[in-house]
Amino acid sequence: MDIAESLKAFLASGGEWERKNTSVPGVAIIKLPKTRNRAASLGIEINPVGKNGTPMKKRGLLIFSAEEVLAFREIFGSEKLLTLIQAIESVIPERIRAEKTAKGDVIEL
Repeated sequence: MDIAESLKAFLASGGEWERKNTSVPGVAIIKLPKTRNRAASLGIEINPVGKNGTPMKKRGLLIFSAEEVLAFREIFGSEKLLTLIQAIESVIPERIRAEKTAKGDVIEL
């Protein structure tokens, strides 16, 4: 089954807000429920995984278009953003994260 077929099947049979992992660590597909103004759709959630293979955050970054990917790529590529986060890390003590385990099936990309 190719990617488009897998996505069509997930759109048809997935539950509202259901998350399906992909073969790319930290990238998942989310089924968005239909509303009065639009049909059910799919989005991409970006949520990097830790050393144990589980998401680093409870909710990731939702992406709905190639234009958004390009805009975020530009921001994340900024040296000033890296400088800012390093300065924040030097001021704020390290957070302790609970260990979790990965689960679920995967959409192969």
